[in-house]
Amino acid sequence: MNLRPSRLRRSLLSTSLASLLALGAVSGCADASSDGGIAGHEGSGVGQGGAQDFGQFKEILEDGGIPGPETLDDVGFFNEHKIELPAPDCGEDVCIHGLLGVMGNMISGSNCTTVLIGMNTPIDASELERPPLNLALAVDVSGSMAGESINAVREGLQKMMAELRPEDRVTLVAFSTEAAVIVESVAPDDANLGIAIANLTPNGGTNIYDGLRSAYEIVDAYKDPARQNRVILLSDGLATAGITQGERILGLASAYGERDLGLTTIGLGSEFDVELMRGLSEQGAGSFYFVEDPQAIDEVFVEEANSFLVPLARRVEIDLDIFAGYDLRRVYGTKQFEIVGNSAFVEIPTLQIAHRSSASEQENGRRGGGGAILVELLPTGDAPQSVGDLNFVYDKPDGSGAVTQEVKVLSPLDPWETPVGGHFEHGSVEKGFVMLNLYVGFQMAAERAKAGDDAGALAVLNSLEQNVGGWESENPDADIEDDLVYVRLFIENLRARNGGTQSPSPVSPEPWPAD
Repeated sequence: MNLRPSRLRRSLLSTSLASLLALGAVSGCADASSDGGIAGHEGSGVGQGGAQDFGQFKEILEDGGIPGPETLDDVGFFNEHKIELPAPDCGEDVCIHGLLGVMGNMISGSNCTTVLIGMNTPIDASELERPPLNLALAVDVSGSMAGESINAVREGLQKMMAELRPEDRVTLVAFSTEAAVIVESVAPDDANLGIAIANLTPNGGTNIYDGLRSAYEIVDAYKDPARQNRVILLSDGLATAGITQGERILGLASAYGERDLGLTTIGLGSEFDVELMRGLSEQGAGSFYFVEDPQAIDEVFVEEANSFLVPLARRVEIDLDIFAGYDLRRVYGTKQFEIVGNSAFVEIPTLQIAHRSSASEQENGRRGGGGAILVELLPTGDAPQSVGDLNFVYDKPDGSGAVTQEVKVLSPLDPWETPVGGHFEHGSVEKGFVMLNLYVGFQMAAERAKAGDDAGALAVLNSLEQNVGGWESENPDADIEDDLVYVRLFIENLRARNGGTQSPSPVSPEPWPAD
């Protein structure tokens, strides 16, 4: 990230705190059990794109295996969790919240201090009219797609076309060893498009670069500010033909992303390049879906077709400055960040309304569409009441100017004070705290299991099961309940790997947080 003085910082120099207070942008403290709790607030969540699930990690557990740490992604994990934030009453289309949570962690009990950064909007998604689409579908038709996979793709694409509108325009690009534009910019019910989808035939290698470039070129040629201009890329394999270097392919997405062309990626099966497909979606301000089996692909296509919405914000910058008394350790839930000293800088190309409205809502069995950013802090001694400043700027999508907001992150606690029941400024950060503990626990367990320390992995997972299970029994939540299913599966699989004889070792002192 460029470390220039950001336009956010420049604009805030001329914006008084009093005027921000008048807009209701400065967050106040509230106990999680008070009116600041989860229930009763209006507003829709705001999504930043990237991975929409941690499906590969879950699939391995469901198959009786032990997932490696590389299969777990924080953005995908957090996006499977719907966060209900305080009311979006800042007076703008997007409101930002910086909420403090402090409690002993759910693995060893040591102090865990977090700041949840969440964004929401007063706009009702059901009343938001999306613009027509300028959409290109780049579909992998390499030899590995033969059989059940290509049949599922054909069916999924046909269902997607049925969800689109007559004014939308669709291009179909098929790629194997080379890419070919099969149908160019036609209505979704065009007979030639239907025939082309039905005739998709697998053969040859996997030239992801050529397929993606061809799709981008067509969308760029028909680019229209009155339309949503987007590419959807589907692949079941690694790049084996043409330009295969990941950085070159990512660079392509980054360059076209600068031209406001969005990108959604769909990885099918277990052989595709997860890091590449996930990275492409992040560069292209879109979503990444892991499709564990061909039968689920039509669900993803229908879900994506129904989630095309007007962007709420473009060129988003979030700066979090942490004051003396805390060390800023890590940022979770976004890949678009950089930490410099005690400050974190986040840049997000586009924000849209998250298409999941509640924790209990399941989208064709999928949980994607939630999300939050979580920042981990470490108290260092004389912790002040002011923890830090959260500054936020974005461009209005219609080009009418920039919006700036500032939030003060405050704490009523003494240095290192760790209340037994925790201090949570709002119910949303309490759920975020539990999410972070689950993510770190999964990560620690996967790392220990990979190193052959199954007893250590079991110790972490057993602590999670006990402590998170106790929390969930008092705070029923569909997302956390589903996470616990995979905690227990992980425990079962580890025990089965050792013939049921492996006993957990004690959790080593302070395994997390740790420098």
